[in-house]
Amino acid sequence: MEENQILFDEVSEVLFKLRPFLLRDGGDAELIEVAGGIAKLRFLGACNGCPSATITLKAAIERAVLDEIESIKEVIQVF
Repeated sequence: MEENQILFDEVSEVLFKLRPFLLRDGGDAELIEVAGGIAKLRFLGACNGCPSATITLKAAIERAVLDEIESIKEVIQVF
């Protein structure tokens, strides 16, 4: 299995742990790609276009991912 796929799976596991909090507010997030130490995700539902999405991304999702996966350097939102 290539490294990007392993990282994709690891980031997916972290996102899975956070998903209940997103779903509770009517939203969700989909992991699109992991490459070059950057995880790209797309917000869905109520999270898509929410003014707090950037805060959720950086303060919650990115923080959790960086804490658990040393190889990931940043989590960004794609549209």
